[in-house]
Order: sequence, then structure tokens, then C-alpha cells
Amino acid sequence: VRHHHEQVAHQGRHLTEGAVRSAGLWLIGGKRLVSSILRKCVTCNKLRGRMEEQKMSNLPAERLNPGPPFTNVGVDVFGPWTISSRRTRGGIAENKRWAVMFTCLVTRAVHIEVIESLSSSSFINALRRFTAVRGPVRLFRSDQGTNFVGACKELQIKSEDHELTAYLQDQGSTWMFNPPHSSHMGGVWERMIGVARRILDALLIQTNTPHLSHEVLVTLMSEVMAIMNTRPLVPVSSDPDMPTVLTPAMLLTQKVEPVSPPPGEYDLKDLYNKQWKQVQSLADTFWKRWRQEYLVSLQPRR
Repeated sequence: VRHHHEQVAHQGRHLTEGAVRSAGLWLIGGKRLVSSILRKCVTCNKLRGRMEEQKMSNLPAERLNPGPPFTNVGVDVFGPWTISSRRTRGGIAENKRWAVMFTCLVTRAVHIEVIESLSSSSFINALRRFTAVRGPVRLFRSDQGTNFVGACKELQIKSEDHELTAYLQDQGSTWMFNPPHSSHMGGVWERMIGVARRILDALLIQTNTPHLSHEVLVTLMSEVMAIMNTRPLVPVSSDPDMPTVLTPAMLLTQKVEPVSPPPGEYDLKDLYNKQWKQVQSLADTFWKRWRQEYLVSLQPRR
């Protein structure tokens, strides 16, 4: 059987069985024997074997442990965009602008800062604005060679930059770099940049302005940030007992869409009680649903 299988150039069971029968051999249980030999054939396994897939590793702890928003942050730089800075005799002077994406590794909230250049001081100013609004950060994560601190070739800044190192030490922050040539480890922020680009493209079409100014770009980035922070983290439920959608903004702003009260008469005292209790329990509700719905969706290995 092996001989005739090689004669038909390692083809399937039907051709091999036909070659055996044409040679004048009638095997009892031939189909089972041919199938058994083909399964053990090394050449056939090389030609038609199923391609193995890389098993997804465990998620890092900074993505699984609940904590205040923007405690563990992923960072990346994207852009540039050409803006009109001022009018001159020769026309309109143009400059470039970039944006720094800060994304919370736990709540998936985002914060975007526009920078005027790729210098060390410009990026540190963006960090200062970010921490002034969102609070101190315990851990920054980024790709090596794709953002400012990770010695990005585009930014042309070394990771040993003394000015940046001194600033991080003063803030009590740690910067962790992904290994080189492992962009798949930065999907948590690369995905957010892709979403931001699509939203920004739609907003630029709506503005319909031939010349983009710095102020307009900053405003559009704020709108992009607001839209991204209201995106659902899990599929929207059709259960009437769960009218609120789990979003990053639910934790950042402590606000949810107003829900119509059920019919009936209520005492004013009960309404006030519900209002103050809502603010107190909103954060607990977020983390409870985060564990039950969002964290479960991260467990399957892809």
C-alpha cells in the first residue's frame, strides 16, 4: 500500500486504493488499511497537515485587577496632521501636529493630547496635562520604537533621556516596554488608535473646512475622546432590568443616561434618597458588571 501510495504522488485515499486495485490486489478491509497508512504518512502530513496556531498567553495583571481609572496606562503616538498656523504674504503657513493616546488598561477609557512637535519637552508637557486631569499613573506601557519614551525612531529620542527619566521619577511612575518586534503585545492601544482614526475621519468630513487649525484639531480630538469613552464595553443587553450600558464614561463622569421612572406616586424623600445613593453605588455597579461581563469576555483564548 505504501508503494502504490508513493506511485500516485501521495494523493488521497481514493487514488491510492484505485492504484492498489489496478495492480490486481484485493485487500480485505482495504479502506481502513489505506486510511491508517495515509494518517501516518509524514509527507502527507507536511503537505496537508493542519496549520498550528499560536496559543494566546495569559493577560498581564495590570489588565485584570480593578483600580482607579488611568492607574495603568498604555501610550502611543499617532499622526501627523497638517494645520494652518498663520497667514503670510506668500499664502498660509502650515505646520504639523501629532496626538498622544493614553488608554486605561482596565476600564478601556482613553485620553488624547495634541502635541506640537516630537521633542522631549513637548511630550513631557502632554504627560503633565494628562496627569493634571486624570491623576497620577502607576504604570505606563508602550511599544519599543513606536512612541516617545520607547526610543521611537520617528521621535528620535533615546529611552535614557535624562529629562524624561527625572520627570517620571518625580511622578513615582514606572515605564514598561514591550519586547522589540512584538507589536501584537500592544494591541490594547493599537486598537484604540484605529477607532480614533475612523471617528476623526468622519468628523473631518462633517466639518468640511479646507484648512484645519490647531484649535479645531484640539476640539475634534476632544469629541473623539468623548465618543470613544461612551462606547459599550460589552454587547448591549435587551434585558429591561439592565437599561444602562457599561461604558468607560460611566466610571469617569459618574453619569448615566436618565431612565424614565416607573408609573406611580412617590414621596419626595424617596427621590432624594435614590439620587444620593445612585452616586455612591455607581462605581460599585461598574466594577460588578466589569467582573461579570467584561472580564469574562477576556478569558477565552484566541
